[in-house]
Amino acid sequence: MAINQLDRRRDHQVLDPCLLGRPVHLLPAFAAGLAEAIGSEMASPGGRRHWGAYRLEQLSFERAPDQPGLRWLGVSGHYGVAAVAFERNLLLGLLEGRYARRQPAPSAAAQQNPVMERVTATEERLAATLAQQLAGLLDARVADGLARVDAAPVPLPAVAGAAVVPASAPGKTGWVLRAVLRAQYGRRDTDEPTQAAPEGQIWIGLDHALMACVLQGIKADRGAVRAAGGARMPREPLASRLEVKLEGCLVSKEVTLATLFGLQIGDVIPVSVGRADVVLDNSRLFTAAVAEHKGKLCLTSFEDAE
Repeated sequence: MAINQLDRRRDHQVLDPCLLGRPVHLLPAFAAGLAEAIGSEMASPGGRRHWGAYRLEQLSFERAPDQPGLRWLGVSGHYGVAAVAFERNLLLGLLEGRYARRQPAPSAAAQQNPVMERVTATEERLAATLAQQLAGLLDARVADGLARVDAAPVPLPAVAGAAVVPASAPGKTGWVLRAVLRAQYGRRDTDEPTQAAPEGQIWIGLDHALMACVLQGIKADRGAVRAAGGARMPREPLASRLEVKLEGCLVSKEVTLATLFGLQIGDVIPVSVGRADVVLDNSRLFTAAVAEHKGKLCLTSFEDAE
């Protein structure tokens, strides 16, 4: 009998061979910085006017979505074209939260089949406004990365007013940022239990010119350490960069329980300080002699513990 296995082909990014050797492993750091910028914009007074109670929950680079019916909107920026697509539930939830009720919960018809909902001019204007906003934040993030490497290319001519035009879906090897948004609260009815907060998805596709600028900008986030004058500092061996905590046991003495309970203020417990044990994470590594130097106790003459 055949065993059904999960199709995990979409869990892996199909790379463009032209991008091999580029710092694609640093893309999550770029996405994290962009997520912070988008989250701040959503939480601002002007952002709440469009996003309502929705907040960004996740942003990551993934494969282009294989969903029919997505409407892609192209926004030309200084470094390339960003194609933005919104999940229909998200747009309907934003519109309902703004005009119908405080909670941004989609209507029952939209939850069952959003395609059946008629696309209004208000929805189209909202999608265009949000696409322009996201493309602008993406452009600013790319500009910051290029400024750090001091190698900004000649900006591409931008369409006047960052016009939003219909665009085609990214190819299978294209890079797409997927954003997951969730409302801060769910819908609460008197006769029904509290429902999960509604969520929606946004996809931002990057054309080859824009993606090349992203990869060029994240070179500044490589692990190489630069000196203040701009020269590269020599890389130290791993052993010299790791820090561990050593503990020294200077003295131990066994006393009876009666002696312990009989101690008074001013009593003296005679002890003799010999070699101390040097411990790392409860493991005895060395023994060391205890010495005094400028009023401080120090450990010296280390010997391996048997």
